[in-house]
Amino acid sequence: MHSQDPGSGSEAAAADSLPSGVASAAGTPLSQEAAGLLPLVDAAVLEELEDELAGSGLAQRFARDYAAMWDQRYARLAAAVASQDRASALDAVISLKITSAMVGGLRLAKLAELLEAVIRMGDFGQGQVLMARVAEDGGQTVSELQANYILEND
Repeated sequence: MHSQDPGSGSEAAAADSLPSGVASAAGTPLSQEAAGLLPLVDAAVLEELEDELAGSGLAQRFARDYAAMWDQRYARLAAAVASQDRASALDAVISLKITSAMVGGLRLAKLAELLEAVIRMGDFGQGQVLMARVAEDGGQTVSELQANYILEND
């Protein structure tokens, strides 16, 4: 996968402020609305992963495992945010951010990035607000992966 320079691309183009004024490490304001402009699943990311793995079926297996683990991953993150366990919440949200990006779940990866920033600031109230959106977009991401990638490639 290719990374962009901070402050460039869709993040900068779609940025505006969260109600609590969350800002990225680069100082660019981010928002749930900006995340909502991203696709649930970017098939090009999955195609690139397949190419990198030489069509071995590992990309499909990774996507299948990601979908199968969604409920467990969400429950772990939700519990950590609800109990205001900063270390566990950061561990869970960073895992969600990275794995979501790897399967092309751009919207969920961006929401996880926003949630990570909120957790780092210690604003667990705003974290609870974001968790509702994570639940909704996470479920939709898994559904789209299953319908348009996993089942198509079985």
